[in-house]
Amino acid sequence: MPHKMTLTGSATGPLREYDRYVAFDMREKGSPSAPKGLKKSTFISYTVFVAKKAFNKTGLTKKSIMHEKILVQGEPTLDIPIDECPGEIGIICFQITVLPNKTDKEANDSQDKKEAKQEVSKAQQEVAATKQEEKQDSVSQPVAKEAKTVQPEVKETPVQEKKAAQQQKQLPTQPKGTQDVVSFDDIIVPEAFLKTRPNPVKTEEVIEFVKRTGHLDKPLTIEKDSKVLKDGYRRYIVAKTVKMDKVPVVYA
Repeated sequence: MPHKMTLTGSATGPLREYDRYVAFDMREKGSPSAPKGLKKSTFISYTVFVAKKAFNKTGLTKKSIMHEKILVQGEPTLDIPIDECPGEIGIICFQITVLPNKTDKEANDSQDKKEAKQEVSKAQQEVAATKQEEKQDSVSQPVAKEAKTVQPEVKETPVQEKKAAQQQKQLPTQPKGTQDVVSFDDIIVPEAFLKTRPNPVKTEEVIEFVKRTGHLDKPLTIEKDSKVLKDGYRRYIVAKTVKMDKVPVVYA
């Protein structure tokens, strides 16, 4: 079985080009601790032979190969002519890889650490912002609650109470100008109105208005004490037709 070798380092001489391959020299230092009784090994020189196609894939050039750190995997050979193999051992390279130098590695590590630090800082800022919002919510809620408890203690003046009572009596669905809402059965219609017959076309229009909006277009006019109808007989007829229990009024 062929013996496999792995070399790490830079080229010690210029790149030499041949027909289908290129060659360059490398060397490695021997083990610093040799077995007892044996001499320590020194540098061993190698001549590496690489196919041009594989070499071109690395992106190396004649100048850069002497400055880049590379890893070579291959098998030793003794079949190369000595004029092409100045090294002590020839290596047929099966794979060649450019290794990152220390400066690039440190720069990449520094960039990775910087990005990681920025991400942590951003996450901390988001957490702090969330806590601040929660704190503000917790502070604003008791204030609102306290204001709510204090509000009933404020006493209204008689004028304000009267105005509030009028607003409660006037339903939001009543026509504009309504002063009160009374029972339909309480309204007394004079005989003069009963002898008249309102325009049926206009009466039908008011009926359609009530069906569409849910209330009369105008309030009826009555006397406050007697509840006698003074104006709005057509709207009275409409209220009776649609069977309204209560009707909006203004006092004469």
